[in-house]
Amino acid sequence: MDFVTLTIKVLKLLASFCGSYGLAIVVLTLIMRACLWPFNTSQQRNMRTMQALQPKMKAIQERYKSNPQMMQQKMMEFYKEHKFNPMGGCLPLLIQMPIFILLYSSLMSPQFIQIAGDSKFLFINRLDTTLKASAGISNDGTMGVAKEHKFMPGKVAKVYIGDEILENVKISNPKNAVEVQGEIEPGKDMDLKISLDHLDLKFSQLKDVDKAEITVTDVNTRENENLTFNRQGEDLLVASVPTIPINTAWHFDVIILIALFGITMWLSQKLMMAINKKNTDIDPAQQAIQKSMGTFMPIMIMFTFIIIPIPAGVFIYLIVSNLVQIVQTVVVNKQLDAEEAAKKNAVSDIDLANAKNVTKE
Repeated sequence: MDFVTLTIKVLKLLASFCGSYGLAIVVLTLIMRACLWPFNTSQQRNMRTMQALQPKMKAIQERYKSNPQMMQQKMMEFYKEHKFNPMGGCLPLLIQMPIFILLYSSLMSPQFIQIAGDSKFLFINRLDTTLKASAGISNDGTMGVAKEHKFMPGKVAKVYIGDEILENVKISNPKNAVEVQGEIEPGKDMDLKISLDHLDLKFSQLKDVDKAEITVTDVNTRENENLTFNRQGEDLLVASVPTIPINTAWHFDVIILIALFGITMWLSQKLMMAINKKNTDIDPAQQAIQKSMGTFMPIMIMFTFIIIPIPAGVFIYLIVSNLVQIVQTVVVNKQLDAEEAAKKNAVSDIDLANAKNVTKE
């Protein structure tokens, strides 16, 4: 079982408890963020330590700026002395990126589209829709197409061999399995073909295959149609499906999601900058850079999401993740402030005790 199939099974299980796939994505996000909480806490602790050590680090860099090798050696000794890992803050990002890619792949996959692509959640019309896309009507016997559209089968087929029916026959390399015969002419029947070699059957079975029922997905519109492919020649299965012209349109629910993502990311960055301002040791130039990044980074990513098609369900993950990050930033920084205050009080008590001892002498 691949990770995409496993993710879809987890979403299906969560949806059975939550009542909808939208809530399932929210719950999955909360579970993932809960698992990542210690790593993100460590990241914030690492950032706080880096801010405290920054003046000394800058002094080392200034002192050995004419000797890069010695500077690197002294910096490594400095990190070791203070038990500080400058790369420690990268771990949460490295963990979250595969999760994002996996969820993206899952929600864009024919498997998810077949079972829940048209699911609604709050103001979202379809969890699989992107900013600019066409959503054809699935399983109506007609495929909405344009000339440049591509097609992909599901991962399994129902195969007929004489009187025998084989369920869930695996289709190998589904991305390249379905081909269009000739050119696509919207409004006319479209011929599709698939090689028998893509069916995971024994050679003795392949020669006797009569037909196969396969769910075909339009990659561009995510419309599904269950087609019957009949045997033609020695190694081909062919099917014909009526088509209608289809035009792409902007989806305003996804526009709202992109805006919510940008706002929550900006709030997260703003909160982090407000906390950093408490540290007077930070270089003013670095503060200016952080301020610019906090403003322009959300805008840049929002613009990227306008260009790259991201399913609505992935935005749910991103927005909820940002909200959890905001909560965690507040909670962890209060915890770190309390720890620093406790250390200062402990030092003050020691100094007071030493002062009393000196007075007694």
